Amino acid sequence: MAQNPTADDVKRDANAAANEAKRDLNEGARRVADDVRDTARNLANNAGADRLADRGAAIANDAVEAGREYAERARAAGQEYADRARVEAERLYEAGQQKAQDVAHYAEERYDEVSEMVRRHPAQALGIAAGVGFLVGLLISRR
Repeated sequence: MAQNPTADDVKRDANAAANEAKRDLNEGARRVADDVRDTARNLANNAGADRLADRGAAIANDAVEAGREYAERARAAGQEYADRARVEAERLYEAGQQKAQDVAHYAEERYDEVSEMVRRHPAQALGIAAGVGFLVGLLISRR
C-alpha cells in the first residue's frame, strides 16, 4: 500500500531538498571562489616570480657591473702604485749611483794620500804595516 504524503510531508521534503541544494550550491560556490582565488594567486605569484626573476637578473647584472668597475679601479690603482714605485726605485738607484761615485772619489783621494805618505816615509809605513800584520795574525790565531 502506498502511503499518500500529506502537505506537511511534501513541504518538509521540499524544504529539506532546498536546504540540501542550498548547501550544495554554497559548497560549489566556495570551491569556485577558492579555485579563482588560487588561480589569481598563482598568476600573481607567476607574475611576481617573473618580476622577481627579472629583478634578480637586474641585481646580478648590477653586481657584475660593479665588480667590473671595482676591478678596473683596482687595476688603475695598482698601475698608479706601480708607477710610483718605479719612479721611487729610479730615484733610489740614482741616489745610490751618486753615493757610489762619492765613495769611489773619496777612496781615490785617500789612496792618493796614503801613497804619498808611504813615498815620503817608507820605513815608518813598513813598520806600521808589519805591526798591523802582527796584530791581525794574533787575532786570527786565537779563533
